[in-house]
Amino acid sequence: MPLHPQTAAIVEGMAEANAGRPEMHEQDVAEARAGYQALASAFGPGPAVADVTDRTIPGPAGEIPIRCYSPAGDGPFPVLVFFHGGGWVIGDLETHDRECRMLCNDAGVLVVAIDYRLAPEHPYPACHEDCWAATQWVAEHATELGGDGSRIAVGGDSAGGNLSASIAISARDAGIELRLQMLIYPATDLRGHDPDYEGEAFASLAENREGPFLTLDSIRYFSRHHSGASDHQAIANEPRLSPLLAENHRGLAPAFIATCEYDPLRDEGNAYAARLVESGVPVQFKQWAGQPHVLFQLSPVLDDGKALIKECADALRRAMV
Repeated sequence: MPLHPQTAAIVEGMAEANAGRPEMHEQDVAEARAGYQALASAFGPGPAVADVTDRTIPGPAGEIPIRCYSPAGDGPFPVLVFFHGGGWVIGDLETHDRECRMLCNDAGVLVVAIDYRLAPEHPYPACHEDCWAATQWVAEHATELGGDGSRIAVGGDSAGGNLSASIAISARDAGIELRLQMLIYPATDLRGHDPDYEGEAFASLAENREGPFLTLDSIRYFSRHHSGASDHQAIANEPRLSPLLAENHRGLAPAFIATCEYDPLRDEGNAYAARLVESGVPVQFKQWAGQPHVLFQLSPVLDDGKALIKECADALRRAMV
């Protein structure tokens, strides 16, 4: 279907507001981060929650900042370990503060948002190492946060979805039982993100190369920074970075997977959902017609954005029973 009318109006307004400005892939990292923060904060603060606490936990290269969002009521609460999106380069705790607050309230979960190290300052595998260390720590220390260590999920959007899928595989292999992996338009096969890739890339990368909100040039910008000095093709073949390439998907945590029709990452998210189903993993899947990347963060202005947050919360509630 065509781009949803609500979304088309937002895209048109942003195009007018940004006329003459360089595209994200033409900006330096500081500019790109500032632009993403401006987009995330444009709609005002998120809803109040019972408690918000910032602290640090031990990580492989020093302390990892986290932010804990506690719902109203008596704990211990089920826990969502949340990994933000932003191409492993431009997101942080602030860019996803609203969504974490909404999930906390709507799902009745303790949300533990992880401020993992970003590229290019800390290229792959720094972010994966931080997220795995944080997940292990939460599983062992949930009670310190008011959480229930027997009811843990992981989740995130885009790069955060990639991290969540990867962590779900590591958790299975380490014997940590997760209740859910919540994957919002996840990147699952990074081989085709490289312009020099000689294999068959997913069709959506070409179909949606001009966005909106995420372009193929931006994907390549993120991948270049994320790879650092490493050969992108070499590391893109690693299952930790491209979880679709894992040898075995059996026994993974049940999944909630959402993709968007006008997203360059659409087909690799769809392929991951299909792979999990083939492997016997329970999957709740939906492709949002007429919608682009970033839908998860557009709930203040898009009805489908609100509905996506609600479906995420509903999936978390069901998984935590």
